[in-house]
Amino acid sequence: MQPPCESFVPGHGDANADIHVIGDHPGVHGGTDTGTPFTGSAAGDRLRSALRDAGVLTTAADDTPPIDDPDNSFFSYLHPCVPEGTPTPADYRELEPFFDAELRAITAHVLLPVGERATTHVLETCTAIDPADASLEDRHATELHGSGWLVVPCVQPDAWSAAQETAYVEALRAVMATDYQRQADLGRFLVGPEPYTVR
Repeated sequence: MQPPCESFVPGHGDANADIHVIGDHPGVHGGTDTGTPFTGSAAGDRLRSALRDAGVLTTAADDTPPIDDPDNSFFSYLHPCVPEGTPTPADYRELEPFFDAELRAITAHVLLPVGERATTHVLETCTAIDPADASLEDRHATELHGSGWLVVPCVQPDAWSAAQETAYVEALRAVMATDYQRQADLGRFLVGPEPYTVR
């Protein structure tokens, strides 16, 4: 998809991913120089390190420098355009249809919103949870159930304490060790015995 700007950081990863990592914009989470979300920034580097520790990302052993293998994961931003300064609420509204289309095209089972804005947006649009009911610090590394998604938010990675980083890695390891897929078998409505699972 081509957002309405000349310079942008497109979504990157596995188009059939189970895990969708959602950030704010390139000025916050990186990618302005690299063209890949969550790279080239302190926040992105620390997040990717945690994702590797949790087994969400793997590193291709023969590459120098190491390159993350995005198998089964996808990375994108609410506001993929490289902003001049801080995007306005109108800027986010303009780009919301692009993110929404990307979210529904990937149809991941697990959403990992990063930071306050991404978490608020995901909770408002993908769950029945009111973002105002608790702070992001209280919801950090917590499994939240949405409308067809499992949501595990985190506070801004470059501001993590050691305890917050450990809690996030452990939460993701727990998710990866379970059957996190959100599917319903509608085969009972069909004539044959075969299952028919949908999101």
